[in-house]
Amino acid sequence: MNKVRDVYDFLNALAPVSLKMDFDNVGLLVGDHEAEVNKCLLALDISDEVIREAKKINAQLIVSHHPLIFDPLKNVTADDLIGRKIIELIKNDISAICMHTNLDIADGGVNDALINALGAQASGFLEPCGTDAEGREVGCGRVGELEKEFEFADFLSMCKQTLNVNGLRYHNAGKKVKKLAVMGGSGGSCIALAKSMGCDTYVTSDIKYNGFLDAKELGINLIDADHFCTENVIIPVLAEKLGKAFGGIEFVISEIHKQTVQFF
Repeated sequence: MNKVRDVYDFLNALAPVSLKMDFDNVGLLVGDHEAEVNKCLLALDISDEVIREAKKINAQLIVSHHPLIFDPLKNVTADDLIGRKIIELIKNDISAICMHTNLDIADGGVNDALINALGAQASGFLEPCGTDAEGREVGCGRVGELEKEFEFADFLSMCKQTLNVNGLRYHNAGKKVKKLAVMGGSGGSCIALAKSMGCDTYVTSDIKYNGFLDAKELGINLIDADHFCTENVIIPVLAEKLGKAFGGIEFVISEIHKQTVQFF
């Protein structure tokens, strides 16, 4: 019988915890390394509805991208948004493994999944993030080129459909789309970096007002394709890799957890 530790070890080999950014909190955040697993739910976040879904399908493990716990906990009570989730997981013998910035940085992780989904092959990373255990330089985000040049409107349409976004925020710099930079999740700080690397278009999310002003003045196409949608592309990739590695575990992609932001 497979155990939580087995799944964790596989994920740690795929996206080493040592790659995480300093602020981050990743790994086995709730549960028991020695607990047995025959069903695992995968979701971008561990929300109340995701926990209910895990209970409904009798999953013993949830693997998520966003950490359930960030700040140091002083107490765990049902009155707190995080505390009640932890209590519910423990009451139902459900463990939680979270792989966040280490999965953003790792080869084959979030950003590779994102740029591949948009039809480009990564040629390098966007933002340097130090070195790995072997001393090789690693980074977050990806840069690559599309096989063919797109009119911006056509690329917007493809991006919306491919990432299943219910709305895009963007700046059209009047450039055709060929060389692309991506950053899954919040990447507003790297707009100028994408431009400096010769990219005509940058796809990320959580762009503030000044980010769109910067894109306009820099002359780069900018697309805010939603935090959930730019990162959720990794979930089916993980499910496939885990499914091939563990014949004795059923890996289920959350059906209930979807893009939260709506547009009127």
